[in-house]
Amino acid sequence: MSTSQPHRTPEIEIARVRRAPRWGVFLGIGVGVGVVVAFLLTAFGSFEASKATQVAYPFGQVFGFLLLWTVPAGIAVFGVIALLLERAARRSERVVRVDHETIAE
Repeated sequence: MSTSQPHRTPEIEIARVRRAPRWGVFLGIGVGVGVVVAFLLTAFGSFEASKATQVAYPFGQVFGFLLLWTVPAGIAVFGVIALLLERAARRSERVVRVDHETIAE
């Protein structure tokens, strides 16, 4: 039984390092802010009957309708914030040397 030594080939490469925002976190915060804004608008809104249709809409229906507007708006606003932060992070990009080693048997 022969055991062969693994063959290592080290290489020096150049890599760019920068901090970038996590898009999922920013978009998730946008959804959360949209839900909170919809809830606050619904909670402080009026539930009297409309003068034109004589219909009073329940809390859940108003909340659901407002979600259709506030959640996409929150996603858009926080998406733009993440985009601006990513553009700013590109300016502070650093170039570093990296030791890349491959081991083959």
